[in-house]
Amino acid sequence: MTDLAVAYGDVQALWNVSLHVDAGKIVTIVGANGAGKSTLLRTISGIVPARSGRIAFAGESLLGRRAEEIARLGIAHIPEGRGLFRQMTVRENLELGAFQPRARPQMKRSLERAYALFPRLKERIDQKAGSLSGGEQQMLAIARATMSDPQILMLDEPSLGLSPLVVQSMFALISTLHEQGVTILLVEQNIHQALKIADYAFVLNTGEMVMQGAGADLLADPQIQKAYMGVLE
Repeated sequence: MTDLAVAYGDVQALWNVSLHVDAGKIVTIVGANGAGKSTLLRTISGIVPARSGRIAFAGESLLGRRAEEIARLGIAHIPEGRGLFRQMTVRENLELGAFQPRARPQMKRSLERAYALFPRLKERIDQKAGSLSGGEQQMLAIARATMSDPQILMLDEPSLGLSPLVVQSMFALISTLHEQGVTILLVEQNIHQALKIADYAFVLNTGEMVMQGAGADLLADPQIQKAYMGVLE
């Protein structure tokens, strides 16, 4: 992504943002609420149009493509709020995750992998998604995204609204996916946890990229600690 600019009408949301995500890495975008983090993911996935700039994935431009086209290329986006079909069962939500033509033949294997990663979901396979706890719903959202066998998994605020204990489990799960070779682009307000697991990180402030570096380096940076001390846990 190079010099990306996004606006909602006359309101500029992103100003000439540039970043890169290397294959097999966890890249985190951190910043305060309203910094433009969710807008960035929504633009990558084709939900929000870019005003200018460049977004490329596997050598192909994403600008002007429909969201379903971008998903077919192997980009899975788990939005804030999870986007589950609440009246459908856990199994039905998971099966919908494999709707892409390239994912359908592998549905059985993908289900087995999802159950191995999320044994709690297997116990609730016939339960409606809306009846799950917040942590279980987030697990289901991630598991459904993995059903498409994505090349990159984009997570928007996966820890939002979860208890501290469940947050720890959620970040451990993200690390496990990373260990299995999944490339992850993570947007997160929980800066301490996000930087702990990040290979590389970018700091977004009111629509502008203001810092970048290795996750561990930014976590130890006095500027980050001072600016986001209220977010650290």
